[in-house]
Amino acid sequence: MKIHRIYGILLRYIYNFRRSYDSLTDAFYWPVLDLFLWGLTSAYLQKHSGDSVNILLLILSGIVFWIIFWRAQYEVTMGFLYELWNKNLINLFVSPLKFSEWVTAWITMGILKGAASFLFAGLLAFLLYKTNIFIYGLATIPFMAILLVAGWWIGFLIAGTLMRFGVKIQTIAWSIPWLFAPFSAIYYPVDILPTWAQYISRMIPMSYVFEGMRELMSAGKLDWSKVVIAMGLNILYLTLAILFLRAGFNRLLKTGVTKIY
Repeated sequence: MKIHRIYGILLRYIYNFRRSYDSLTDAFYWPVLDLFLWGLTSAYLQKHSGDSVNILLLILSGIVFWIIFWRAQYEVTMGFLYELWNKNLINLFVSPLKFSEWVTAWITMGILKGAASFLFAGLLAFLLYKTNIFIYGLATIPFMAILLVAGWWIGFLIAGTLMRFGVKIQTIAWSIPWLFAPFSAIYYPVDILPTWAQYISRMIPMSYVFEGMRELMSAGKLDWSKVVIAMGLNILYLTLAILFLRAGFNRLLKTGVTKIY
């Protein structure tokens, strides 16, 4: 066993670590996010441990409804990444396929897979924990729509960024969506966040969804003001995201696709 050979391999891994966004994300991003998200959740649960709040219902509903958002953005970002990994963009660009048709296909897959995952997760929550998240029926549809649209614009932003920088920053496809999780107040109310984080939370449509869901479960009524604010933010962000994606697409047509592989 030679020390210099071991040192050589270690040096190779260190150089790769310094230049790999995936490795840096795994080492630093996820620990910070986990501490932030689950630390706040634990603080909320400890604060309300003696209350009559149905903690299990709140947690499970947060998990299940977050799936809608996750699947919506996942189909957009991963759909684009699959084309990059398979080096298939040239085949798409030389076909009669329109940009709008390409984007519509992403959106449609997000709706179909999101609905399937949501129903499956809701059924599993009932079978495992006897918790029925479907009890509020049609009142949850506005929240589901908001989460879908939010997933789309975040997916478009990520896809547009990937069009500019390529697969070297592919880690943003699965790291950026979770960056919104602590500020979305999935498992706890917005007022438990630090003051600076509350300002960010008010600018995120998802926070109004989960705040509205908790109010619906505790008071049995739907706060339409939250729905209107969330959808208004969604429309603004979706418009900007589509423009950003389209600009990236036009730039890609001019510069060529080989630079992003």
